[in-house]
Amino acid sequence: MLVGICDFPALYAFPPKGYAGIERWLWAAAVGARRSGAVVHLIGEQWRPELATDWPIQRARLEDLSGPQLARLRSAGYDLLIAWHEYPARSAWRDVWRSLDCDVAAFQHGSNMQHPAGTFDGVGSRLYCYSPEMMALYADQHPRAELAVHQGLNEEEPPARDGQHLVWVGRVDAVKAPHLAVMAAERLGLRIRIAGPVFDTAYLERHRRLFSAAHVELVGEVGGAAKTAEFHQGRVFVYTCARDYVEAGAAVFGEALRAGTPVAALAWRPGTCAEAALCADTGRVAHVDPDASDDQAATALTAAIEQAATLRAAAVQEVGMMRFDPVRHFNVLALRST
Repeated sequence: MLVGICDFPALYAFPPKGYAGIERWLWAAAVGARRSGAVVHLIGEQWRPELATDWPIQRARLEDLSGPQLARLRSAGYDLLIAWHEYPARSAWRDVWRSLDCDVAAFQHGSNMQHPAGTFDGVGSRLYCYSPEMMALYADQHPRAELAVHQGLNEEEPPARDGQHLVWVGRVDAVKAPHLAVMAAERLGLRIRIAGPVFDTAYLERHRRLFSAAHVELVGEVGGAAKTAEFHQGRVFVYTCARDYVEAGAAVFGEALRAGTPVAALAWRPGTCAEAALCADTGRVAHVDPDASDDQAATALTAAIEQAATLRAAAVQEVGMMRFDPVRHFNVLALRST
């Protein structure tokens, strides 16, 4: 099987060196495809240059191809393209893809985009969604249920160990609501490390008292082995989000579980990514009414953290490695019929 993994115009390289989600999913798909025995081409302009010694890279995007370049791509005989969820809806990209006579698979990493009718048919063009909530949002695109796998370069997980502190990883802004994790840590008397870039300085300022507390460490953006270490060294990974935020891709669940770190997650509604990713062997979900106060949410999250902390790191990692395995994930993406 010949597989093309397509990058897209982004702020980050592929795979990214720090924060980013879809870019990491595309790299995990490439790794899974190669390990499954497929021949893999990286297609696009932003694949990291150091990959070129080991990976074939076509440094052009489909929508920019014409003439001899397009003819060469057509003659390659691709079986499957794996792409950013927005690309199949773009007419220029779609026209070139159709001329290649191959399948396309995309993962819906955003909850606020509506694709034109008929973008995905569920057979030759397939859209995958993480949670029941996301499946319902994109029901008209014939979605398939699947947990996304995300991976970075040089982010191999060491054997699990039981850590001591709490960890929260993501972009620091209001929709991710890390202040709720800080409040829960305060109730438990535990240290918490907040790792990720600050996207919303006004939000950080509003919660200055919480984020400047002695039990909080603002680590900043991390990548590669340092990012893996943040997950690996935590006793519990704490997931939070704002009441009206719909999590679409949820890289952090797989990253935490593969590191052997149990998860305590906040959920404001049923059918969220937290419920899809977790089970009794890997974490706990704090179900909270969206009308609840921050104090009430933090209290519920505190109980979930205490329960998650009783889980064995090695057992969590064993499940995480199976559930978020790049090879298993690629084989799902490559399967034409369900």
